[in-house]
Amino acid sequence: MFPKKALLALGIASVLAAYGGTQTSNQNESNSCDSLLATAEQHGFRIGTGVNVSHWLSQSSLRGKEREELITKKDFDSIAAMGFDHVRIPIDEEQMYDNDMRRNEDAFVLLNNAINWSIENKLRVIVDLHIVRSHHFNHENEKPNSLFEDRTAQERIFSIWADLQKDLKKYSTDSVAYEFLNEPTAPTCAQWNELVSEFIQNIRKEEPNRCLVIGSNRWNAPGTIDSLSIPQAEKNVILSFHFYGPILVTHYRAPWHPLTKFFTDKIDYPGWIIKDTSCYEKYTEEQRQRLRGLNINAVADSLVPHFNHLKEFADSLGVQINCGEFGVYPYHIDEEARLRWYRDMARLFREHKISNTHWCYKGDFPVVKEDGSANELPAILLNR
Repeated sequence: MFPKKALLALGIASVLAAYGGTQTSNQNESNSCDSLLATAEQHGFRIGTGVNVSHWLSQSSLRGKEREELITKKDFDSIAAMGFDHVRIPIDEEQMYDNDMRRNEDAFVLLNNAINWSIENKLRVIVDLHIVRSHHFNHENEKPNSLFEDRTAQERIFSIWADLQKDLKKYSTDSVAYEFLNEPTAPTCAQWNELVSEFIQNIRKEEPNRCLVIGSNRWNAPGTIDSLSIPQAEKNVILSFHFYGPILVTHYRAPWHPLTKFFTDKIDYPGWIIKDTSCYEKYTEEQRQRLRGLNINAVADSLVPHFNHLKEFADSLGVQINCGEFGVYPYHIDEEARLRWYRDMARLFREHKISNTHWCYKGDFPVVKEDGSANELPAILLNR
């Protein structure tokens, strides 16, 4: 198992507050990828359902032969064979560049191999700058995040993208997209919008038609998506949000997550997550308060107004919207509850024509078994 990000519940509180109500289900919608691709007519980079190829060029200490052998051509062959149409490849500054901004060429070889293997398999690629030395979404760098206050740090991230662009612009605009930064944590949305504006201007000097993926502030929270400021004439953009709700379900007993790792009693989905609240007595008062806040009547159809709003906001700008990360930590939760959550999310994405990129491929929320064959998730995510 790989360590996964500790996404804070605060970032999605505005959506989860209404995660309750009545549920209906319809498992007969049209194929996910086909219906989603038909909605992305504004630009050449069109995606439906994909996976994150994580913990390889990002969030990993592996180097040399170990890193080279972790992800190979057969993985991209497998992703395509399962029916996914795109991959998101997280990369970290410290893997791609040394402290003096010199390229780590072996990492660039791996990235280019991955892109070429994807293109051979007709998979589109989002290159996601996941972590930089001045910004970690969970504030886990050696030094505090400085990106939003330090102009030197800002100039460095733009220099990173200028150099990445030199390498990536050889790929066609309908094959590769650039994601500026994963899960920004700017103190204000205005600060994030200022950097987004400068990023877009810089890329457009050489690539007017490159698709750019821009996430919402505060961990790509759904609730801040309409605070994004995108130039009205800018259509080659995909707005990105992440969704891990309810957190007590998606991160049940995840050892890295401060809000859920202490709770070991039974949970369920849908409906009230903790049905027998007498278990609260064994926990501290602080933990009980957390549990009362996290124990909601979780019913997927109560998310419909929020998903409507996300799609309508993107449509008002004439751009696509993508859920760039979602998933359930699988190792302790009841299997049927987990699969019910996935069926609900896949249905919501299809009904709202929202493209989506599962976290992840074979990391901590895998869509494959240990032998590399597909588990039960691809069929659910792709409505097969």
